Amino acid sequence: MDYHDNEWGRPVTDADRLFEKICLEGFQSGLAWITVLRKRENFRTAFNGFTIDAVAGMSPGQDTERLLADPGIIRHRGKIQATLNNARRALEMRDAGIDLVGYFWGHARDTRPGDGVVSPASIALSKDLKKRGWTFVGPTTVYSFMQSMGMVNDHATDCGARAACETERLAVLDMLD
Repeated sequence: MDYHDNEWGRPVTDADRLFEKICLEGFQSGLAWITVLRKRENFRTAFNGFTIDAVAGMSPGQDTERLLADPGIIRHRGKIQATLNNARRALEMRDAGIDLVGYFWGHARDTRPGDGVVSPASIALSKDLKKRGWTFVGPTTVYSFMQSMGMVNDHATDCGARAACETERLAVLDMLD
């Protein structure tokens, strides 16, 4: 409940936090979100706080093996390697002059409804990330990321958090214009 009421759907405009969340959504693939949430602090420790620069500097060999031995996280080679890869792709984007916050939130402008699992915006963002070399970023994973980071407001209409999340979401979109 605390995660739902105070975090899920609250807009995030910090590049490292956005990176953390898209990585954690990748780790969640095929599992229940509560599994990831219970291990989130262990993930943060294992991945240097999900600071993009720090994760990009991790070794695909030695650090991957260390992470595979860490019982505090989800030990899936492909997901670990995707996290390291995606940090490097994020740096490439930043080095090319792409502001990651503006990039991700730019896809939040397309608010056409999806089917609760994907949306036109999540499909477009997923395709673009994959074109840029990102992995474990399918449209369902990306839609969950967009929901949790406040880019999409999927709180139920009678949810007490819905109105505040929508006000915050619109404020971020206005700020980025």
